[in-house]
Amino acid sequence: MAASLDDDLEFDNQDYYSLLNVRKEATQEELKASYRRLCMLYHPDKHRDPELKRQAEQLFNQVHQAYEVLSDPQSRAIYDIFGKKGLEVEGWEVVERKRTPAEIREEYERLQRERDERRLQQRTNPKGTISVGVDATDLFDRYDEDFEEMPGGGFPHIEINKMHISQSIEAPLTNTDTAVLSGSLSTHNGNGGGNINMTVRRVTSAKGWGELEFGAGDILGPLFGLKVFRNLTPRCFLTAQCGMQFSPRGLRPSCSLMTARHLDQNTMGYLQWRWGPNSAMTTSLVRDTKTSHFTLALQLGMPHSYLMMSYQYKFQDEDQTKVKGSVKTGWFGTVVEYGAERKISRHSILSATVSVGVPQGVTLKIRLARASQTYLFPVHLTDQLLPSAVFYATVGPLLVYMAIHRLIIIPYTRAQKEQSLELQRKSSATDIAKKKQEAESAVTPLVSCCPGLIILNAWYGKFVTDTSQKQERAQVIDVTVPLQCLVKDSKLILTEASKAGLPGFYDPCVGEEKSLKLLYQFRGVMHQVLSGDTEALRIPKQSHRIDSES
Repeated sequence: MAASLDDDLEFDNQDYYSLLNVRKEATQEELKASYRRLCMLYHPDKHRDPELKRQAEQLFNQVHQAYEVLSDPQSRAIYDIFGKKGLEVEGWEVVERKRTPAEIREEYERLQRERDERRLQQRTNPKGTISVGVDATDLFDRYDEDFEEMPGGGFPHIEINKMHISQSIEAPLTNTDTAVLSGSLSTHNGNGGGNINMTVRRVTSAKGWGELEFGAGDILGPLFGLKVFRNLTPRCFLTAQCGMQFSPRGLRPSCSLMTARHLDQNTMGYLQWRWGPNSAMTTSLVRDTKTSHFTLALQLGMPHSYLMMSYQYKFQDEDQTKVKGSVKTGWFGTVVEYGAERKISRHSILSATVSVGVPQGVTLKIRLARASQTYLFPVHLTDQLLPSAVFYATVGPLLVYMAIHRLIIIPYTRAQKEQSLELQRKSSATDIAKKKQEAESAVTPLVSCCPGLIILNAWYGKFVTDTSQKQERAQVIDVTVPLQCLVKDSKLILTEASKAGLPGFYDPCVGEEKSLKLLYQFRGVMHQVLSGDTEALRIPKQSHRIDSES
C-alpha cells in the first residue's frame, strides 16, 4: 500500500518491519539476523568522512529503534495493533510492563475507550429533511379557454404548494443514555404548523433499550410516549410503543406492537398491530441480499387496507446503482412506482421515482441524500393518467441526469480528485523532501559487491504505459544501490509491505499506485521483473529471464 496522508495519523508512518525487511510474522531469530546485517552496513565507525559518518549514524539509529520495539513482545503487541502512536498513548506509562501481550492489548484498548468516551460527550449527530412539493399540473392539463386573457397566460403555471422541514440532533449523556431533540415545520396550501420533540433513550442491556418522548405542537397539543425494544431470542425481537396525545378534541391514546423474526440469513418476517386513530394489522416479508431487495406486505385496517409488493435490484458497481419497482393496491386505488438510485459523489446519493396511480395521477419524486441531510422534491404532474406525463416523467429526468453527469459531475469529480492529490502533495512537500534526503543519505555510505546476483537497474514509483493519458508523467526514483545492498547469498527477498519503508526508498508520488521494476543479471543471464508496491518479491527466478532472441 502506498504511503499516504490520513486525518488521524502523522505523515511519518515508517513501517518498522519494512525498515528491517522482514515479514510481520518474523521470529526473533529473523529479526536479529536482519538487524545485525543492517548494523554492519550502517555502522558509523566504517566511515571517516564526517558527513558520511553523520548519515550512517542517523540510519543506524533508525534501525536500532525498529529492532528495540519489535524485539520486545509487549511493545511489538501494541505496535502491531496501533502502530507507533500506540507506544505514545496517554496513560500507557502506568501499565505494568511485565504483563503478557494479550493483557497489554486489553489495557491499551481500555485507555482508548476512555479517550473515545470523552470525545463522545462532545459530539452530536445532526439529521435533517427538507421536502418541497411542486404542483406542475398546468404543464399537461391546462384551462386555456378560460384563462387566455390573464397576464402570463401563455406560460404554464408552476407553484410550490407544500413544504416540510425537520431537524434533529443527538446528545450522548453517558455510555447508556442519549438525548434527542427534534423539530419540524410544515405548510400546505397556506396552512401550516410545527412541533418539537424531546426523546431520552437508555440502553438497559445488550438485549434491549427504552425511550421516553415528550412533544408539543401548535395544532395537536402536548404528546407523551413510551417505546421499548427487546431481543426475545437471537432470531426474534419485539417493539412496543404507547402514547397519549392531548388535542382540543380530548385525549387521543394510541398503541402499537411489532414483532419480527429472522426466517433465514437474508429474510425477515414482521407482524404489526396498531390501535388508535388509524388502527390496522400489518404483516410483511422482507428479503435482502447482496444483489436484490424484495418486500411483500398486507395491511388490514381503517381507513386503509392494501396489498403491496416491491423489488429492488442492486448493481455491483462502484456507484451503487439500484433500480426498483413496486405495485400497491387497496381501497384507495392502485399505485405503480418505478425508479432508480445512484451514488453521484462520496457523500451524495440521487434517486428518482415515478408514481402512476388511480385516482392519484402521475407524480415524479426526486430525492437527494447529502451526508445526514435529505432533500425531497415531489412534483405532481397530473391528476389523471396521461401517457405524455408518464413519458416525460420517465425520459426527462434520465436525459437531464445523463447530461449533468457527463458535463458537470464527471469533470467536477475528476477536478476534485486532482485538486485533493495536489493539495496533499503540497502539504506534505516538506516531509517528502525530508524523506528524499534520508533516502539519498542511505545510498551514499553503501558499497555494492555481489558477483552472483547483480542488480543493474531498479526503479520505484509510478510507471506510465503507452496507453496512459498524455498529461500523465512517470514519477520514479533510482533504487539500484539500496536493493543491491540487500542481496544476500545471491538472493533478494522483499516482504509484503510498502517498499517506501525500505532504507534508501521514499514515496515519489503520494496517493497513487506504485511499482518496483528491476533489471538484474544472474550467472551472466539478464532478467527483468515488475512487482507491485505491497507484493512480496523473491529473485532470481527462471520466469524473470529475458529471451536472448528478443
